[in-house]
Amino acid sequence: MRWICPFFIKAAHRRHHQPVQFCILQAFSSQLPNQGTRDFSPKQMVIREKIFNTIISCFKRHGAATIDTPVFERKELLLENYGEESKLIYDLKDQGGELLSLRYDLTVPFARYLAMNKITHFKRYHIAKVYRRDSPLMARGRYREFCQCDFDIAGQYDPMIPDAECLKVMHEILSALQVGDFLIKINERRILNGIFTTFGVPNTKFETACSTLDKLDKVTWEEVKNEMVEEKGISPEAVDHIGEYVQLHGGLCLIDKLLQDPKLSQSKLAMEGLEDMKLLFEYLTLFGIIDQVTFDLSLARGLDYYSGVIYEAVLLHQQEDHLQESLSVGSVAAGGRYDGLVATFDPNGKKVPCVGVSIGVERIFSIIEWNAEMSKEKSRTTETQVLVAAAQKNFLAERMKLISELWDAGIKAEMLYKKNPKFLNQLQYCEETGIPLVVVIGEQEQNDGVVKLRDVTSRKEVNVPKEKLIEEIKKRMEKESPSFLLLI
Repeated sequence: MRWICPFFIKAAHRRHHQPVQFCILQAFSSQLPNQGTRDFSPKQMVIREKIFNTIISCFKRHGAATIDTPVFERKELLLENYGEESKLIYDLKDQGGELLSLRYDLTVPFARYLAMNKITHFKRYHIAKVYRRDSPLMARGRYREFCQCDFDIAGQYDPMIPDAECLKVMHEILSALQVGDFLIKINERRILNGIFTTFGVPNTKFETACSTLDKLDKVTWEEVKNEMVEEKGISPEAVDHIGEYVQLHGGLCLIDKLLQDPKLSQSKLAMEGLEDMKLLFEYLTLFGIIDQVTFDLSLARGLDYYSGVIYEAVLLHQQEDHLQESLSVGSVAAGGRYDGLVATFDPNGKKVPCVGVSIGVERIFSIIEWNAEMSKEKSRTTETQVLVAAAQKNFLAERMKLISELWDAGIKAEMLYKKNPKFLNQLQYCEETGIPLVVVIGEQEQNDGVVKLRDVTSRKEVNVPKEKLIEEIKKRMEKESPSFLLLI
């Protein structure tokens, strides 16, 4: 299938079909006055690569395999699963008029992938960009194009074991990234549903009420209450009763208390959710992360596809001067259980229970980047180990042969792109870029069958037989810190 952009194209060019990438570029350039996107410099990419490497390492440690999916999906498949968030979806259109949209998250494409491939058991991770027509707040890491890092477990298993592992994954990653103290909030959609049903809220209003309740970490209860009454049509009496529950938070004691609650005991759904929540807390205790977990009944997660346990991690006491607000508002990781989503893509409605977690890379990046700037630490943007240099003119051929040997041996090496670079300029390049070693060749070294190895930081030099150069470089790179430089 060939795609063209839904935006206006000059008539003279309409016969030339535009690639999807160009359509997406046009979409952003024409519809994002504040962009909501960004470029990343080499220095920033060093930080981002470290973040991704930490996250991927954790995903692989837990046995996940990776997949990839198209950046766009059929629009109707997306609109059915995001509820009130659907208004943030970016639309595209192909030449035949089929409606397409840029992916809003990685969860719905994963569910579609499982259904299309008839997969019933899978532990996967996926790292890719997603798109949301949201109001960008770049200083806080909120963009219209951003990267998500997802870990999901699909399949029918004993209750709460996969859920506990997803929370363990979240805890491991946030601990390893050292973003500061954090708290993981956990709730259960079935408990919320039971609370709402107990006080007369019809099921048809549950999802939209959850979207309102999900704002409670950003606005006051009075504002949430007013929206539920005035916009969602829920009676003030019911909202008052609901408010007595959704403002509660605690641990196992709270769970046990609610299990004995005479009002909630009328809801089988709520009791099932509470029993599973109790089991989950027992598993989290075994995993050693219970001290950073709280049962928070205000947590709702606004997406329609969540069906069971839901959770998010928030930072505590993280104040950044350049943000001028606390980063404890909003989450840096979130997820939950969505047992019915795969069935919406299966012609026979076959269910595949799923649970997952998504790491908020952009918010985490903004924190780590700021901390790096405040520490004034210098970071290298390349991993070059060796610069191949010449002490005299007319040694281009020798430098090219030598650097080729180093590359073939797996050594990360560079040379300046001049026939006759000045020797001091070559050394200065090493100091500026942090290359630890320089290999220097000249007439005397060539006549003696050696090369000169120089540590740029200490300026110590030693002659090494040419045939032992690669061995010596590897030995030094194993022993010495990356600040060392090698010269020939």
